[in-house]
Amino acid sequence: MKKLAFVLLPLVLFSFAIRPATITEKERKDAVDLLQKTEQGVFDAIKGLSDAQLKYKPAPDRWSVEECVKHIAITEQGLWQMTSGAIQAAANPEKRADIKATDEQLLKGIEDRTNKVKTAPQLEPQNTPFKSLQEALESFKTNREKLIEYVKGTQDDLRNHVTSAPFGTFDSYQMIIFIGGHSNRHTQQIEEVKADKGYPKN
Repeated sequence: MKKLAFVLLPLVLFSFAIRPATITEKERKDAVDLLQKTEQGVFDAIKGLSDAQLKYKPAPDRWSVEECVKHIAITEQGLWQMTSGAIQAAANPEKRADIKATDEQLLKGIEDRTNKVKTAPQLEPQNTPFKSLQEALESFKTNREKLIEYVKGTQDDLRNHVTSAPFGTFDSYQMIIFIGGHSNRHTQQIEEVKADKGYPKN
């Protein structure tokens, strides 16, 4: 019996040693909660709006509610493609030194509407492939639900797959946080449009 235990003990220890690192259960819950809350926020913000309300632009250089949704949907695709590519690539923990923001700072920064940022041309509403609000919403919902299910079950080491993007360097968990924060940023923009003095009453 002792001899068997002597043989099995190194195998047990080895199995723990090769277990892939992953996010904590708190991190998992926080990300899922954020993604669910910000998804619902988009749908709540546009619920019951008329076509005139959806298409109203406070100024020629500002977006309508419909355009905000198109931007949210296309950016959701692009951010996840970037993040997924980093996750599938080899881990690069050495790049963690380039990360300048905590999770909290990242979320606060992306949600802060006082900091105006011009988006890339391919992410502007008029350049998206969506021909209608409904197409954009279906894309957003499908991609967000897939992301939520991924976060719920993944064992990937999201902290050690780092992405360097034009807007900063973040690990893959932070990129998921960024996705949730980004949709909330533009949900706030939708509410700004609705609060404009010229916004149609119906």
